[in-house]
Amino acid sequence: MGSLVNTKLKDESLQKLQHDPDTIVKNCFYLKDEHQSELKGPIDILIRDGIICEMGTFIEANGSKTFDASGLLAIPGLINSHLHSPAAFLKGALVDAPLEIFMLRETPPTLKGFESPAICRARALLSAVEMLKRGITAVHDDAFFNPSPSMDCINAIMGAYAEVGIRATVAIDQPELSEVEKYPFLGELLSKKLYTILSQKPYMTGENLLKFYEKFITTWHGKYRGRINCAVSCSAPQRVSPDYLMALTSLSKEKDLPFNVHVLETRLQRVLGKKKFDKSLIQYLDDLGCLDERKQLIHTIWIDEDDITRISDSGAVVAYNPISNLKIGSGVMPFHALKNAKVPICLGTDEAACDDTANLWGAMKTGANIQRISMREWSNWPSADELLGCVWNGGRKSFRNDSIGQLMPGAKADIAFLNLNALSFVPLNDIRRQLVFCEDGSSVKHVFVDGNLVVRDGKISSIDEAEVFNEINEAFKEFQPRLLEIETHAKKLEPYYRKMYEISLKEEIGMTRWLNNFPD
Repeated sequence: MGSLVNTKLKDESLQKLQHDPDTIVKNCFYLKDEHQSELKGPIDILIRDGIICEMGTFIEANGSKTFDASGLLAIPGLINSHLHSPAAFLKGALVDAPLEIFMLRETPPTLKGFESPAICRARALLSAVEMLKRGITAVHDDAFFNPSPSMDCINAIMGAYAEVGIRATVAIDQPELSEVEKYPFLGELLSKKLYTILSQKPYMTGENLLKFYEKFITTWHGKYRGRINCAVSCSAPQRVSPDYLMALTSLSKEKDLPFNVHVLETRLQRVLGKKKFDKSLIQYLDDLGCLDERKQLIHTIWIDEDDITRISDSGAVVAYNPISNLKIGSGVMPFHALKNAKVPICLGTDEAACDDTANLWGAMKTGANIQRISMREWSNWPSADELLGCVWNGGRKSFRNDSIGQLMPGAKADIAFLNLNALSFVPLNDIRRQLVFCEDGSSVKHVFVDGNLVVRDGKISSIDEAEVFNEINEAFKEFQPRLLEIETHAKKLEPYYRKMYEISLKEEIGMTRWLNNFPD
């Protein structure tokens, strides 16, 4: 799609997102409190300047407009604490395989060439539209770039989020070490030619990435009344140098930004920590002084008791991504052990390539149910309350923003309105259980973000849906030939990575996070 259409979309969309006069949402129901399933209402909600100002009956305000929500349930917008928007074009496209082999196709290490801003923008648009239609009002996007980021691509992603109207925090998920340095055993398995290729450093050094971050933060952090923000990411501790890891930690402290770290997602990563650092990757972070309350530790599946204690002491939040963990066979996160240690847990969908959707409702249901076959004592099974708490309370922690994930005066007006006559709630027995175990996002009727109506009657109202989907499809046409290139490059490397994976299975680590121990 040409620049003319993009400019039109941007101008019209941002104009629509200018705050209206006071809005009074009339006659909706809401959840009585955090732990009860009783509905309260009908009530009115007064929204002023993007904030919930008042909740009660028969609210009036001069000059306000009214919005009829009769018979609808108002809930805080869902918070997706972990997403990779750059994978949005890969849904249903990749070979099912463990992470280390899966990533050969997600981020091919030998494939050169830069993706266009149009592709980056379209993938963010697609992600945002899907989430808003399902009542997800905030997303934490850990955006990766192959082979390296550019400001044009970053601007395309941030601009897309700004225009659609979602609340977004974005980090740059960029490794700093060569492919060989990221894995155990790999270097000794490769041919000389491949070893030379995979020993090459990424395009951008740690020093250059830090300069890039400064420009990124200056340009975008706190924009659109604080709706669009920045975070930092090292991808994973084994993918960067200690100096860069510590420098990013200092940057996150200086700017008070969330810091995303993928850690101990797979059994192989447990082996890597032992082989490369003679310690767990959690201990490695801690010993470097890089484990603190700003960290969002993503996955944390293959952790032991010492790791859990260190996480708890640090104040870090853990991002639970149950569908992704299952899709690529990573394992089952020890949810109960983390909860017992009072570790805050948020919830994410991860990426479209290993979840196939950006639907947090499915993640809630799966996240609760998989724990039921990973622990014997049923009284410890996660409740619906706990999963909703991950979405809202854990989400606030992940964003470092106490004003979201709540429906109360003083909170941001990020609200999803659900049809109580939808199949998920008929008959209505226990609203919280039905939100987690029955709902799939299809009951979402209206959505407000920052006081702006962005979904009305199930359709995006901040943008022209037809134009956006046309733009997305045009960008996918540009991207699609890359899928064949990806597969060609991956097949050349896969035998070596498979061998590395098989060797790692023979290493004793003293635990399992699989439902069996993969016997021969």
